[in-house]
Amino acid sequence: MLEFGANDAGSGEGPGTYVKDGTEATFMADVVEASREQPVIVDFWAPWCGPCKTLGPALEAAVEKARGKVRMVKIDVDQNPRLVQMLAQQGLPMQSIPTVVGFVGGQIADMFQGAVPPGQIDAFIDALVRTGGSGGLEEALEAAEEMLDGGAAADAAQTFAAIAAEDPASARAHAGLIRAHLAMGEADRAQALLDALPGDVANAPEVEAARAQLALAGQAAAAGPVAELLARVEADPDDRQARFDLATALEASGDRAGAVDQLLELFRRDREWNDGAAKAQLLTIFEAAGPKDPVALAGRRRLGSMILI
Repeated sequence: MLEFGANDAGSGEGPGTYVKDGTEATFMADVVEASREQPVIVDFWAPWCGPCKTLGPALEAAVEKARGKVRMVKIDVDQNPRLVQMLAQQGLPMQSIPTVVGFVGGQIADMFQGAVPPGQIDAFIDALVRTGGSGGLEEALEAAEEMLDGGAAADAAQTFAAIAAEDPASARAHAGLIRAHLAMGEADRAQALLDALPGDVANAPEVEAARAQLALAGQAAAAGPVAELLARVEADPDDRQARFDLATALEASGDRAGAVDQLLELFRRDREWNDGAAKAQLLTIFEAAGPKDPVALAGRRRLGSMILI
């Protein structure tokens, strides 16, 4: 594993204190886990990419200027195609480079594509630093999450709402407020809050996860009886609709692992059925579950392996 300060083959300049090269093998440690301690910027680039030759050195200079408030990892997309493919399958737009992604707390916090002026780079870094060091608001967010996990949805909603009022750009606060109303059975209110969000917040990963949970909640209302659907699938394993409906019913009943198993089996049997409905539903479940959910993590790996076959 390369250490921070190792030579950066992409910049054409000398080694930087806060910049390093990354690979598929080091991505989890260098980016996801490291971002739990401080923000990490990932520059997806390639040697043949003209804009990358302009953006890369500018990014490195800005990171060095921040003097340890952020770190930077450079990923050569030509040398790490499997990593790029897996990230794209999980919803990260990787169709063009350079793509620059900011990670905070193990999750994507912000991103941009293409070469941008130095002022925009500085603003991008400043926003990541603010997100990664929110002080008392961060503690309040953690407390609200604990309330929600503990079943005190109404108290959590009040706390999330107060945080969102103080920091309107906090996607985590808005997402938490949506999830709290959903937990209280107020799907219409949750949808109204979601619809009212500005675009920059509405597209944040935390809000996307809340949106996925809202979508699954809507499906749950129309889910059929698990036993009846299971009997249909056992009677005819090739009944695609019955298997999809069974997965929906299992997710609605709280059996996420069972739902993922059924959808993966449906994908294995017919990945193109109903315009790829099995894969789309799997991605919705993974998004709703969050990046740390063990069932979602295992499901993503299994789906990725099946796609690459």
